[in-house]
Amino acid sequence: MTITVPPPRRSWLAPRPARPVRAAGVLAAAFAAGALGCGDDPFRIDWVASPDTVLLYSLARPELNLPSAFNFNERSVVQVESPGATGRWDVALDTRDGELVFLPPGALGINSRARITALPGLDFDEVREAPRDTTLYASREPLSVSAGVVYVVQTEQTVGSFGQRCVYYAKLEPTVIDVEGGTLEFMFDSNPVCNDSRLVPPDDD
Repeated sequence: MTITVPPPRRSWLAPRPARPVRAAGVLAAAFAAGALGCGDDPFRIDWVASPDTVLLYSLARPELNLPSAFNFNERSVVQVESPGATGRWDVALDTRDGELVFLPPGALGINSRARITALPGLDFDEVREAPRDTTLYASREPLSVSAGVVYVVQTEQTVGSFGQRCVYYAKLEPTVIDVEGGTLEFMFDSNPVCNDSRLVPPDDD
């Protein structure tokens, strides 16, 4: 945008002091007006459903440094024993009383906002929003891994792109449960929008 200032008119009277042109303010206002006029939301995050599968190993296995935990916001496996792992995972896999269980960080004495809940009786595609009532989630106790059950995860709190405190939500469903081998394969998807409990993209609502 170009701002043209007309030349001063000649006058036999005493010249008036020149009024400053606030070009930066005008340009900023014009940009904001243009953005609003286009209907763009600078804080909007467009996302699409991106289900994927993950393989985790039980913490009870004798081998060290196996990926036993998962970070749903980063969509990455985590080795719980590795340095710096604390605070980087939302759910770990363990074996308790002859069954596989999910462990939120609080079950291992780690202070975290991450937690998990089970929603039996629903298919993966039917789970469209995470429960907002935190009392429904396990935050300090194991949760049994069961076939045909969908689970919802609230992640650890992190700092979002605009400096705000964020938790994220994800859903998962076990697909292959191997108790003897101490492994679990599950399908999952996650919402990348800060503090948004929806588990399907807005266009799919």
